[in-house]
Order: sequence, then C-alpha cells, then structure tokens
Amino acid sequence: MNIDSVIFTLLNQFAGRWRTLDAVAIFLAARFEYFLLFFVLVLFLKKIKKGSLMVAQIFSAAVLSRLIITPALRFLWYRPRPFLIESVNLLVHHSNEGSFPSGHAALYFAISTVVFHYYKKEGVLFFLASFFITISRVFVGIHWPSDILAGAAIGIFSGKMVIYLFKKSSFIKKMKTLMM
Repeated sequence: MNIDSVIFTLLNQFAGRWRTLDAVAIFLAARFEYFLLFFVLVLFLKKIKKGSLMVAQIFSAAVLSRLIITPALRFLWYRPRPFLIESVNLLVHHSNEGSFPSGHAALYFAISTVVFHYYKKEGVLFFLASFFITISRVFVGIHWPSDILAGAAIGIFSGKMVIYLFKKSSFIKKMKTLMM
C-alpha cells in the first residue's frame, strides 16, 4: 500500500459516519467554490484600482491551470479515480474521467496565488479556502491526495507565471513608450 492510499484511506474512512461531517464535506467539495468566486468579485469591486489587473491575471491563471496544463497532463497520463479501483465511501458522484491532477486544486490555488500577490490577508484566506475545497474532495472519495498536491503545485505555478508575464509585458510596453 503506497502513501497515497494510506492518506486517502485515513481521510475517507470517516465519510458516511456522521451526517453533519458529511454535509460539510459535500458542501466544501461541491458548492463552496461558488462562494470563493463570489468573493473574488467582491474583492474586485471593493478595490477596483488594482481589481481589473487582478481579475485579468486570475482569469489568465485559471485558463492556464485548469484548461491547458491540467487537461494536457490528464491526456498524457490517465489515473483512475479512487472509487474506480477501491471500495470507498463515495459521497459525491463524479464522472469516470482521470483524476490526476486535480482541476479544482489547480484552479483555486491559481486564484489564491494571484489574490495573495495583491492582498496578503485575503490571499491567506483564499489559500485556506482552497485547501478545504480540495482536501474535502479526498474525503468524499473522488481524488487521491497526490492529485490535490499536483493540482495545487500547478495552480501556484500558473498564478506566479501569469503574474510574471503580466509584469514583463508591462515593462516591455513602458520601455517602448520611453523609446518613442
């Protein structure tokens, strides 16, 4: 038994035992993400000066992490979800598509990275929310812990890469303006 299976079993063994814990986990795994996206919008509206650049970077990081890198890796390496190869306490139904890496982890850690770049306190809260969203997906039986870890790494990388590229492009535009 590998470490991934051990951690998965450790978390998933509690699913189906307590109705309240199950309800919280299902909410975090399947619904809390909408609240997180709403808070991005609120943050944008509250701090509009930095907001438009931040939202552009969030969108870019989301596309890079969730729509480019994650599908590319899933295409190159199919990994079945836990419920397809083990007896698990499945609390959320999911398609049979590959589980590695976690698209949710990639997306929400990318968002958290960009928010953290602009607003440290809010960014920490976003990272914490991203952690709870993604770890609950292990609890409910649809992801392996390493799926989450890889998705988080992809999200953080994507967020940092987008921030870097936006800075680089702004620097290049300023230099061209100064040269003319």
